[in-house]
Amino acid sequence: MELFEKYEIVVGLEVHAQLMTKTKAFSADPYTYGTAPNTQVSPQNLGHPGTLPKPNLKGLELAIKMGIACHCQIHERTHFSRKNYFYADLPKGYQVTQFTTPICTGGYIAIKDHEGREKRITLDKIIMEEDSGKSIHDLDPFASLIDLNRAGVPLIEIVSNPDIRLPEEAGQYLTEVRQIVRYLDICDGNLEEGSMRCDANVSVRLRGTTVLNTRCEIKNLNSIRNVQRAIAAEAKRQMELIENGGKVTNDTRGFDAVKGETFPMRSKELANDYRYFPEPDIPPIVVTISEVDDIRAAMPELPKALMARFISDYGLSEYDAAVITSEKDYAIYYQAILGHTSNYKAAANWLNGPLRSYLNENALELDTLKITPGQIAELIRLVEDNKISFSAASQKVFPELLHKEHSQAVETLVGEMNLLQVDDDGFIKDLIHEVLAQYPDKVAEYKAGKKGVLGLFMGDVMKKSKGKADPKKTSMLLTALLES
Repeated sequence: MELFEKYEIVVGLEVHAQLMTKTKAFSADPYTYGTAPNTQVSPQNLGHPGTLPKPNLKGLELAIKMGIACHCQIHERTHFSRKNYFYADLPKGYQVTQFTTPICTGGYIAIKDHEGREKRITLDKIIMEEDSGKSIHDLDPFASLIDLNRAGVPLIEIVSNPDIRLPEEAGQYLTEVRQIVRYLDICDGNLEEGSMRCDANVSVRLRGTTVLNTRCEIKNLNSIRNVQRAIAAEAKRQMELIENGGKVTNDTRGFDAVKGETFPMRSKELANDYRYFPEPDIPPIVVTISEVDDIRAAMPELPKALMARFISDYGLSEYDAAVITSEKDYAIYYQAILGHTSNYKAAANWLNGPLRSYLNENALELDTLKITPGQIAELIRLVEDNKISFSAASQKVFPELLHKEHSQAVETLVGEMNLLQVDDDGFIKDLIHEVLAQYPDKVAEYKAGKKGVLGLFMGDVMKKSKGKADPKKTSMLLTALLES
């Protein structure tokens, strides 16, 4: 029997998301990714004597937003704790976090299971805390380097219950979390830069049992793909260990992405190892119901609600709506196109087709392009009105608009490019006669019942017209001449 058929994987995820605030969690220091090491520090987040923390209330607001989006209970009274441990990139010797009184508890994030049904991954809590500095081990062969710029950056930690059963479910869950934080402008969700990081708690058990066995925590996974790979690798390691008579120990592990294996880092700490106690320099924080209601009222439409509205109001397919809402800037751009046209399906086709293909092929972001939503709507109208073919619009006019700002109307540009379609019967008939004269044998085949050669004639007529002949009119006239 295959191990993965005999055993069930049990996974809970801890996602750390850096909050997009102007200053750090408990000081006025700024933080920008990529700045020179140790240039965004101060006595306060270096833990110098006599310095006192001052909570960043914007971070509190963003944590509440995430809690609302995840259907959590928002607690009116919360306080911070000190989590004590020694590490070179933690200059204070402790981390300010939340322990017994998280700002948010409960809630869920919905994903699709392997059969396409909705599955809710329930949450244990969402807490606020500060980040540590960064240890760099690959720049000096003899020493580890410490960059404290990141020390004190505000985080939320989103802790799920062990409801995940497949690596693919973990990937879906992380995709949903990243989508939510981006829609809410809480975090940029960039795992590669470390602004969103994931730890996976993995255990296995015999199928049909409900016991939670000893788990191992895999730390600091930096891509959704590596989270899935690490979970699969660690689950396989544990299954093989049990099958061979061994015992899983409560380890903290890393993941070697090259080898595709987890490796031990240290034994797993317990809560009492950290000597948690209430942070004496920060008073309890009180959040009123009316403040939570104000935050909820100011929140944007979230992706699942937006997707449902696009399907119900605009008649989009589930696939089209999912692709458009997968990223916030695409959803905004799509709605901007609809400010100029009511052809919802054509707008989706342009966004999900030529526009997205171009961006993906050239590794570009949407905001780098010159083309405007209004210009795409103009292209849609010109194709609808048979003034230009879709192929000419997408292959000739669209690339021109991508790279250059054009002040004139798109129709004027199309005219300047000599691409406006001609529906003059005489012009089109002359082209048809030229093409048919070139293929007398194919004409005979058509009249003998081989209708498939019609495509050959159409292609040559369109080529001779340089795409300017109206395809519908051309097809009608061509068929009429062949049948006469």
